[in-house]
Amino acid sequence: MTKKTRPRLTREAWITQGFAALAEDGPEALKAEPLARRLGTTKGSFYWHFKDVPDFHAQLLAAWEIRAEPPEDEEGPPVARLRRLAAWLGVPDREDAALRAWAKADETVARVDGDRMDRVAELLRESGVSNPEMAQILYAASVGMRSLHGGEAATGPEAMESLVDLMLALR
Repeated sequence: MTKKTRPRLTREAWITQGFAALAEDGPEALKAEPLARRLGTTKGSFYWHFKDVPDFHAQLLAAWEIRAEPPEDEEGPPVARLRRLAAWLGVPDREDAALRAWAKADETVARVDGDRMDRVAELLRESGVSNPEMAQILYAASVGMRSLHGGEAATGPEAMESLVDLMLALR
């Protein structure tokens, strides 16, 4: 009789499970033992990949910062790119909302928000909207859209595109 071995968990598997655990169970789930239970493994596996829980938290935030980067888009006129960016920002994302609630005071969240808002402001300027407050308004609406629970996936992007159209009509 041969012993069946499970494949080793990767650091990425722990991070992915961390996002899911945070969205489903809140910040208390971001500890070694609850995560190990979710993955059906031991805490030893956790500590194989992470120095400690704060290291895991730092790596979770670093992974989110990469995931949070809007897709590259240089195709078409600024208005079309702005609408696509706004639609992307409006897609409901429980993990994004949960991470924001958990790490709202972390500099990573501020950096991601600043980068996204700069991108929105640049496309607004290229589209003829010079009021810098419009970038804040559009981005704040997108953060709210992403955190709405129970919404249809299509309503967030459509609502964000409508907001862009309204802003462009006011130029």
